[in-house]
Amino acid sequence: MAERMITVREVRLCAESFGDPGQPPVLLIMGIDASMLWWEDDFCLKLAAGGRFVIRYDHRDTGRSVTYEPGHPGYDSGDLVADAVGVLDAFGIQAAHLVGVSSGGALAQLVALEHSDRTSTLTLISTTFAVPTPRGRDLPGPTREFSRFQRAAHPDWTDQESVVDHLVAYARMLTGGRRPFPEREVRELVQADIDRAHNPASAQNHGLVEEAPGDRPPLASIRVPTLVVHGAADPMFPLPHGQALAEEIPGARLLVLPDSGHGVERADWAALASAIREHTAR
Repeated sequence: MAERMITVREVRLCAESFGDPGQPPVLLIMGIDASMLWWEDDFCLKLAAGGRFVIRYDHRDTGRSVTYEPGHPGYDSGDLVADAVGVLDAFGIQAAHLVGVSSGGALAQLVALEHSDRTSTLTLISTTFAVPTPRGRDLPGPTREFSRFQRAAHPDWTDQESVVDHLVAYARMLTGGRRPFPEREVRELVQADIDRAHNPASAQNHGLVEEAPGDRPPLASIRVPTLVVHGAADPMFPLPHGQALAEEIPGARLLVLPDSGHGVERADWAALASAIREHTAR
């Protein structure tokens, strides 16, 4: 494990690597509001132990990366796509296996569409279309419980205890409720994330980020091997989102995790790491 600060187009980002740099590289792209810590150490080590060079990084406004004033992100979605490519540049990597979760999966799709030469394979976890949904596909919105939580949740970002309680409750909601919730472990992770961040409130800027201008090609133009992983209990993007992605991307395979919600849950680490290793060996 080696954490380092890198410069991407004059912006400072924090990244960390696991394993042998001589092995095939895997770039992990986390979702919005979340630092690289949510790709937990033991999961990264499982991937690295399978003969992969694993890289994770803090998005802007998370962790130790550049942080902007809350409510005023100084970047758009195109910058976040360019950041992922810039991380590869900083490590001297021409192309990598991209693994993205939630909005990180959307960023991975955009890297594959805009920088196909930098993308070896795609693994898309708990995500949906990064481009407009093709006509004729009517995908369900979040569950009623998830929407109700989103409307009611207003933590006091000046009160660390309030923020921790909110983020733990949010993590619980994302699991979909089919498994016992590992509250102690999640609370420790949330606390570590807050302690490490320049300003935890700035992560909320991700919800304000505007789309980069310009048209993008359809997902059907993706030509790299793609694995879609989706939890059957995902409350944010219900399972039809993953099914539609797998149908839209040529040759994509779908792995459904029957008891999982949204994200990378500890109970799935072994199965998910094995699936990624198998997919990236193709």
